[in-house]
Amino acid sequence: MRRPQRQLAASLLLVLALGACARAEPPDSTPPTTPTGLTAASGSSTTVHVMWEAATDDRAVTGYQVLQDGRPVKDLPATTLMTDVTGLVPGSRHAFAVVARDAAGNTSPATPAVAATTLRATAEDREPPTAPRTLRATPDGPTAALLTWTPARDDTRVTAYDVHQAGVRIHTAPGTATTARLTGLRPGTAYSLTLRARDAAENTSPDSPPAELTTAPAPGAPPNTSPRALAAASADGEITLSWTPPETGGPVTHHELHIDGRFATTIVWGAAPPTGRATYTFPAQAKPGTTYTLTLRARLPDGTWGDFSAPRTVTVR
Repeated sequence: MRRPQRQLAASLLLVLALGACARAEPPDSTPPTTPTGLTAASGSSTTVHVMWEAATDDRAVTGYQVLQDGRPVKDLPATTLMTDVTGLVPGSRHAFAVVARDAAGNTSPATPAVAATTLRATAEDREPPTAPRTLRATPDGPTAALLTWTPARDDTRVTAYDVHQAGVRIHTAPGTATTARLTGLRPGTAYSLTLRARDAAENTSPDSPPAELTTAPAPGAPPNTSPRALAAASADGEITLSWTPPETGGPVTHHELHIDGRFATTIVWGAAPPTGRATYTFPAQAKPGTTYTLTLRARLPDGTWGDFSAPRTVTVR
């Protein structure tokens, strides 16, 4: 009796294996679409900044390849939509294009090439531009924003403006620009943006005053619940935060602090939370000069955690 049972079990396993093979996904032979919106601009005598908008794929885009004069020079992950091509000859002209790829190795057609000429070398310049002023940010739908600013000044000339989010450059505009449109943002998300000016010698200005915005929520999504106007300062080895709690229809008794993207602590006010601006001071357990990126979120009356605030960077002093 045991042998027929074993044979039956083996037959069932074979049937299951054959069924699994029959249900296996067909090989992926569809390439991604061609990236769009390619731009290339020189910000110095040896560098060209290349940016593009994301491609799409029937499964997923996994990376991009940047071409210079038809030759691959950069391989980048799918989350990166801009890069600097460096080490170029001053006053030289080059053509740039971008190709998207997926996990199966399918590649899109290359974008139409865009030309850029590096700036000519100038006498040694060590004077940075002044900080741009009056930076303003306005939501432009759920995934984009419009920026405007007052130009910076330089002893030679400003060649580029770099937009930073929490210390990370996310966009570069030409030195003649006073406006920029950011894309690829998340719906219903708070951002804190700063702007820096650069000259041909790669001298960089201080940050502009920050501009905050919250993108529009996706259709049908609830309103944003992030703490507002987060500020951070450091002195004597301590960091002090201040912010305005979100309007939730009830008291906000708990806030959660994240440092560099990781949970750090829960701030509990008890029965009588602040009715206006809230403040919190904690010791900075790092040596002076260390920079932190800080975000907050509030616990809502239903017990869930709300949206994160716009991030703030602070340097330990």
